[in-house]
Amino acid sequence: MGVYMFEHKSVLKEETIQGLAIKADGVYVDCTLGGGGHSEAIASILGENGLLLGFDQDILALEAAKDRLQAYKNRMKFIHANFSELEAVLAKENISQVDGVLFDLGVSSPQLDRGERGFSYQHDARLDMRMNQQQELDAFRIVNDWSFQDLVKIFYQYGEEKFSKQIARKIEERRKTAPIETTYDLVDIIKEAIPAPARRKGGHPAKRVFQALRIAVNDELDVFNDALHQAAKVIGINGRIAVITFHSLEDRLCKQAFKKWSTDKETPRHLPILPKENEAPFRLITRKPIVATSDELDENRRSRSAKLRIVEKVGEWRDEFTYKEGWRK
Repeated sequence: MGVYMFEHKSVLKEETIQGLAIKADGVYVDCTLGGGGHSEAIASILGENGLLLGFDQDILALEAAKDRLQAYKNRMKFIHANFSELEAVLAKENISQVDGVLFDLGVSSPQLDRGERGFSYQHDARLDMRMNQQQELDAFRIVNDWSFQDLVKIFYQYGEEKFSKQIARKIEERRKTAPIETTYDLVDIIKEAIPAPARRKGGHPAKRVFQALRIAVNDELDVFNDALHQAAKVIGINGRIAVITFHSLEDRLCKQAFKKWSTDKETPRHLPILPKENEAPFRLITRKPIVATSDELDENRRSRSAKLRIVEKVGEWRDEFTYKEGWRK
């Protein structure tokens, strides 16, 4: 369980820290502690009265981050939980509001690089893909037990895979003879199902299906949407939420939620000023997403799909600003 396993480069670190506008005595939440890079940068700015809570459902990541952030342990709390428990954890800690919340939705490099975790089509391992190794549902169960229709749905919705039906049909045929055990077994099936001309373009042919399975195993989009709205409630006035996404579904969900939160309700023509209840609770800090510089792209290829969006709370949150369905097709 050495720190070496979590040598993970934080994406858009400088831009994120600047965007969060850290106050030395503030209370912050890193919902995705991972390798601890963003948390280290936040904690280094905090004074003795500041506090940072770091969430991670992956116990290996959490323990490695504790080692890395030993110097800041007096201003940190390490939380072994999914960020969907944000409000519950803050209530337990007697924290009514915070000054900033960060979501970095990328899978940690070590999770991808450690073959036995079953996230990657580049390593042969049992189909797994669980962020939280204590949960029951894994990729093996989805691939072997879920119906043809459900497989088509997740491959299309979560992976935007245009050959979803062909791949699901091939999986259905293959598992009748024997369970589909490993990542390489699944890669072979995907390659068989996709026409040869399509396999030769657009990157690895298994990329979209593996993304879809990872999202389904960890219920990533619903969990993120829920946690994002929890963050909107617990953030204090002038506090900021920063979100780094890595694929279009996450970014669409974030973009549309932020747009709704920052758009005033229409004012009736006869009213000279906007009523308080019509004012949006947030304002956009980033009208367009921040992306990696060419230097960062050279240093870290995984930053190429990263997008950073930031909002600031300026008024009272109201449940009418809840945004639930925008990411769905």
